[in-house]
Amino acid sequence: MQSSSALFGTFSPLTPAYWADARAQLKNVRMLTLAGIITAASIVLESFPIYLLGTSLKIYFSFLVISLGCYVYGPAVGILVGFANDTLGFLISSFGEPYFPGYLITAMLSGLIYGTLLYRQRITVLRLVMVRLVINYGSNVLLGSVWKAMLYGKGYYYYFTTGLVKNTTMLPIEVLLMVLMFQLALPALARSGLLPKEVAVQKRLAWF
Repeated sequence: MQSSSALFGTFSPLTPAYWADARAQLKNVRMLTLAGIITAASIVLESFPIYLLGTSLKIYFSFLVISLGCYVYGPAVGILVGFANDTLGFLISSFGEPYFPGYLITAMLSGLIYGTLLYRQRITVLRLVMVRLVINYGSNVLLGSVWKAMLYGKGYYYYFTTGLVKNTTMLPIEVLLMVLMFQLALPALARSGLLPKEVAVQKRLAWF
């Protein structure tokens, strides 16, 4: 059996073993059941954003359960959850709006990013900061500006600028929420039996 340090040090997305293990979760009934729960929870949370005091910014909490799920079941199932989440969310709450496939790409890409950076990895504050940087500036700003320019026609740089300001403002809040969530969730996950023993040894969040 691998030690925890060996697992965290060598079981990386750059190895074939990592992706073989991630694909295997698509056949794991417990992981697929968890994926269904995460999908339902994220759709519900997406419906109840909270406006930040004194601003027009609002925070959605669905990213918390999605990132936690991806930590457990990985990028392959994470992509599937992204597909289900966007598709079911549209069917439930579209109210006659036209379907735009760009946001499906974003949702699936988010599952890939969360899964790749969190699955079977040692969870640290630094890693969570890195995850949010990739999501906020890569997925939300760079890619999200393309979709908004296609939909609303004000031009890419307008949405890039507004998205940059918004995601920079939200970054510390989202990092803090992820830190608090994983700090609370890691002990419970360690006892849940959902994680391999080598990963379940981590019961608290590290800084680096």
